[in-house]
Amino acid sequence: MNLKIEALEQNHTWAVVDLPAGKVPIWCKWVYKIKYNAHGTVGRFKARLVAKGYTQQENLDFHDTFSPVAKLTTVIAVVDTATLKHWPVYQMDVHNAFLNGDL
Repeated sequence: MNLKIEALEQNHTWAVVDLPAGKVPIWCKWVYKIKYNAHGTVGRFKARLVAKGYTQQENLDFHDTFSPVAKLTTVIAVVDTATLKHWPVYQMDVHNAFLNGDL
């Protein structure tokens, strides 16, 4: 959990500001998960800070929503094309990727 907090602080994820008049803050909570390895023993602990977005009201707290995630059909089409053309396929993971996008 400390690594998550450090990453959030290093990325300047938030700034402390005064709450505008008439606005209600969105609270957050920590969600914990235990990841097990192939032998069934504890591999690592994971922690995620999540906003309680379900408390928001449409047209009051937000107007539009968007999720920058590729559709499964797009991923399948890219992998299919790479297979047909004998292109190498690579996989990667970007830590804290959601922090690097524009809102």
